[in-house]
Amino acid sequence: MHERLAQWDFVIAAYAIGVIGTCLMVGWTLVAMRRAEMRRDLVRGSARANSGGTPEA
Repeated sequence: MHERLAQWDFVIAAYAIGVIGTCLMVGWTLVAMRRAEMRRDLVRGSARANSGGTPEA
């Protein structure tokens, strides 16, 4: 009886790591984008309040 390397286990693991890593990266960038948008809105809001300008639509 010969023991063979089960290559499909490694292929499936590699795909799983790739998919999970991609999902984590997308989630991380979405969170970072939302934070940046909130900071931008805070800066724009305080600049408008000081200048007396009208808010944009």
